[in-house]
Amino acid sequence: MNSPNLIILYVKDPAESAGFYRSLLGREPVAEAPNFVAFALDGGFTLGLWRLSKVAPQPSATGSRAEIAFMVPGENGVSTLYEDWRKRQLPIAQDLTDMDFGPTFVVLDPDGHRLRVCEPDK
Repeated sequence: MNSPNLIILYVKDPAESAGFYRSLLGREPVAEAPNFVAFALDGGFTLGLWRLSKVAPQPSATGSRAEIAFMVPGENGVSTLYEDWRKRQLPIAQDLTDMDFGPTFVVLDPDGHRLRVCEPDK
């Protein structure tokens, strides 16, 4: 059976977005081209950043309809990362709060993609 292994975000400027994700992920891209940058992620996934103007076929809609979630284990792991990202002045879309699934918050990347941080399911 085939399994998904690539998440692609459409971005205005792959180089700008690469700088954001380089700092956020603490790693270097595995591929860089003028219109596409890729980061290898743990677990066999790759994050791709594709220049929106070069996507074919062009997407039919825009806006935040999905999130990339970072599950952070450990007691106070979510709140610790919240304080770190807040100090880095990342744009916060949702402050640290408790929801049905536990503590969580959301930041935005340079293109407005939603990055949620939460705890793993117990």
